[in-house]
Amino acid sequence: MTKTKPHVQWHIANLEREVATGKVTTVHYTVDLQDDTYSAGAYGSIGVDGEITVAFKDLTEAVCVQWVKDQLGEEKLQEIGKALAEQIENQRAPKVASGCPWAGAA
Repeated sequence: MTKTKPHVQWHIANLEREVATGKVTTVHYTVDLQDDTYSAGAYGSIGVDGEITVAFKDLTEAVCVQWVKDQLGEEKLQEIGKALAEQIENQRAPKVASGCPWAGAA
């Protein structure tokens, strides 16, 4: 079986906004890395600063994901990617294990 290259998926879990203006103030996001066998994920949130030029009703997930990526910056995006890749590697080849020998898992 051929292994596929792990792929990253960004999703928006929720948006917080001011009711009176519809201005988004916080974006809650998830990012997942998956290969054929393993997956890893992270959750985070960012505050939205500056002027929003898209009406709330017209926002798309793609626009909001781009806000997240822009605010996090390239260095943080690489850090997140590396952490997710390490999670997958630890699933593939665990370095630590947990359990109690009397409970049947060692």
